[in-house]
Amino acid sequence: MIPLESKLESSEKEFTEVKSMLEEQQFALGGDWNYDHGYFDRYLDEEHMVWLRMPFSVINGSIDDTTQDLDAKIMLGRPFVLKHVYNEGLDKEAHMKTIGSLMDQFQEPVDADAEVESKWVNQAKKVLVEVEERLLH
Repeated sequence: MIPLESKLESSEKEFTEVKSMLEEQQFALGGDWNYDHGYFDRYLDEEHMVWLRMPFSVINGSIDDTTQDLDAKIMLGRPFVLKHVYNEGLDKEAHMKTIGSLMDQFQEPVDADAEVESKWVNQAKKVLVEVEERLLH
């Protein structure tokens, strides 16, 4: 993981405004979001192993995707680049889930915090400059 300096760090914005603008920039609300914090993620490579991640904290209101309660005001954190290295193919050690008897075929990363090559850091910085221009003007 490589932290990146950003003019957006510590800025306060409406969640819906940030979400809408970042979706236009190919970001998605990461699966690790919660009512009080989360991440906007954008992959940088075709294999979806290198990501630019923009963390945020909810400072007022809440985020509840199930009720569409999205009136939150958020504070953006320090963006960072990370790389997850996965094995290709299905997981030979997949296990049955107890509820619903669904098979979990997705693998854990081989290296959840792999070294990020400089070309990806540079690419992330370029994307971040575009995002800063959109969100700060």
